[in-house]
Amino acid sequence: MSTAVYERIRKNPKFDELVTKRSRFAWLLTALVLGIYFVFIMVVAFNPTLLATPIWEGGKASIAWPIGASMILLFWLMTGLYIRRANGEFDDINSEIIKGAIE
Repeated sequence: MSTAVYERIRKNPKFDELVTKRSRFAWLLTALVLGIYFVFIMVVAFNPTLLATPIWEGGKASIAWPIGASMILLFWLMTGLYIRRANGEFDDINSEIIKGAIE
């Protein structure tokens, strides 16, 4: 693509909309992941006996296992959510921007 096409893309108001939406969504997911992870680490640091609580009476497995597994699963789901939105809404806006710039 030529420099003129790049200039038309940058000047398109939908480009700013795309950048704003994508950035806001990415930062929201980042904050959620870091917040959840931070809380988990704080529990590990300041109240490890809570995570050492057995899942059932007399059992060896603690509640830390399902909590950790749930966190990993949640983070995968959040990644999938981002991919779904990126392949849907963000790609649609991107296509409109490129189509408008080439015409």
